[in-house]
Amino acid sequence: MSGRAWSDCGPPSGALDGVRVLDLSRILAGPYLTMMLGDLGADVVKVEPPGGDDTRTWGPPFHEGTTTYFLSVNRNKRSWSLDLTDVTQRAELLSLATTADIVVENFRPGVAERLGVGYEQLRELNPALVYCSINAFGNAPQARSLPGYDLLVQAVGGLMSVTGSTESGPTKTGVAVVDVLAGTHACAGVLAALRHAERTGEGQRVEVTLLQTVLSSLVNQGSAYLCTGHVPEAMGNAHPSLAPYETYAAADGSLVIAVGNDRQFAVLTTVLGAPELAQDPRFGTNPSRVEHRSELRVELEGRLGVLTVREACRVLTASGVPAGPVNDLAGAFELAEELGLRPVVDVGTSQHAVPVATSPLSLSATPVSYRRPPPSQGAVHQPRALRWDCGADPADRPATSSGPTA
Repeated sequence: MSGRAWSDCGPPSGALDGVRVLDLSRILAGPYLTMMLGDLGADVVKVEPPGGDDTRTWGPPFHEGTTTYFLSVNRNKRSWSLDLTDVTQRAELLSLATTADIVVENFRPGVAERLGVGYEQLRELNPALVYCSINAFGNAPQARSLPGYDLLVQAVGGLMSVTGSTESGPTKTGVAVVDVLAGTHACAGVLAALRHAERTGEGQRVEVTLLQTVLSSLVNQGSAYLCTGHVPEAMGNAHPSLAPYETYAAADGSLVIAVGNDRQFAVLTTVLGAPELAQDPRFGTNPSRVEHRSELRVELEGRLGVLTVREACRVLTASGVPAGPVNDLAGAFELAEELGLRPVVDVGTSQHAVPVATSPLSLSATPVSYRRPPPSQGAVHQPRALRWDCGADPADRPATSSGPTA
């Protein structure tokens, strides 16, 4: 960590208290990474062009005039509007970079260097700097000019080919999951590089591509292709290697049954009043159930059809068989509340609170904190001195103070 000790600003607010993050990223993958760092206590300054992060216009829906897309990945940050093509304003940024611990950018390859904020340029000013680049396809000459959004990478990276059904055709996931996974992978790389920098004083560049992220995240599907040459296809809600492991029709709707072994299957058949199915040669082992998936569906739905979704989930869950309804988002958040997971927190003042989904991380000694709501866009004032913050409550600072807006 550069600069200051925890004692400079009172007790640490998280595991990354005192870590200074200069966030040049926009849209989703980079902002998701820097939000994770902010949740863990880092001071994150989000540098936006005068027009703002692209997602400030990605609406509807809106919450109090701000797009909910922007709100989803920008808590625990301050905003600073800077035009990096302006020499004076870029100099202000370079001044801040000399005392940063981490810089995150997701420009197209070559753009950061052209703007004077590339890794080699910033490393000369700050040798201990951890510099994270997230891009779509990498830095090779044949890849550098290719633009990339999550949807495009889902398509060319094979994820769409295994999502959806024969009827629907290739389908994207309901959220930009490649961006989220790229940001999560980048967080792991940044923290590893930060640990190295703390031990040695030596910074380094961390690079994550969306294409490699999706290929790595295909896990069993990717392994099936690499090891056997088999090209997986979309199977709707079914699993290529497990059965029963998909959605099934009950009397009033659908539920998921996710059986992971033969013991669970035997319990399932007993609960449904058909223990003989576990002895049937077609269904006695998982490989045989996968082979006879269609016949198994007929047998199970014949028994489930006399139960409502609620009844089926209750008796199966009580017997240790993984099962549940297909919730919408209202049902999902309600379930998390019922289970005591605190899935939502209001961030900000009582007059201006933003509901956000809480981090899935739980740390016993240095818990995640929610110190700032997603920021309004900072305004450029020239000249002015940029400065890092000690994590004070934004309500304690005047809105017109020099420095990034809360």
